[in-house]
Amino acid sequence: MRKLILGIIVLSVLNACNNKQNKLPILGNREPVTKTVDGKSVVDTAYATIPDFKFVNQYGDTITQKSLEGKIYVADFFFTTCPSICPVMHRNMLNVYKEFKADNNFRIISHTIDPKYDTVPVLKRYADKMGLSGNNWWLLHGDKGSTYTIAKSYLQTVQEKNPAGQYIHDGFFILIDKQKRIRGTYEGTDPKEVDKLIADIKILKAEPEQATTK
Repeated sequence: MRKLILGIIVLSVLNACNNKQNKLPILGNREPVTKTVDGKSVVDTAYATIPDFKFVNQYGDTITQKSLEGKIYVADFFFTTCPSICPVMHRNMLNVYKEFKADNNFRIISHTIDPKYDTVPVLKRYADKMGLSGNNWWLLHGDKGSTYTIAKSYLQTVQEKNPAGQYIHDGFFILIDKQKRIRGTYEGTDPKEVDKLIADIKILKAEPEQATTK
């Protein structure tokens, strides 16, 4: 009996550790909030979320946060004439796209940081060149101010031009849960990081909060 009890304790500890390992962290700013539960005041944590937005995709459709309601998604920032990291990033992102192409509760959104050149027709040609179809990967066009502002919410840095006349932006893929919270960032030019992103999306999808579409 003693051995049985010890065995149960060990299994409980291991399961607790596994459950903890299989839950992704929540990134970004957080602050304590006081709530009333069953007539008692309790302190909870409020996490930073991605704010509402309004952009247009490569099909000319308006995309807002409502378009992503009940969906896990990955975001990044790019421009179609990028000579360096963007082509590598999006070749790697194609692996994510192909892995979850059939999942209607998953999206990829890529914000152009060069809205003057990257018009909707330009984004459509870019999407066609990559072989994108359907609605699982949206290339988003919006005014510069809105795009550069929302980049900060994703904890990303973008600049219009550096002294050499080139656009600058971080090369991360950002994983967002159904509650609009950041759950991971991944170096888009590193295939191993992208493999980790794919694995983490599967972990996130299995979390109880994410398993039910709201």
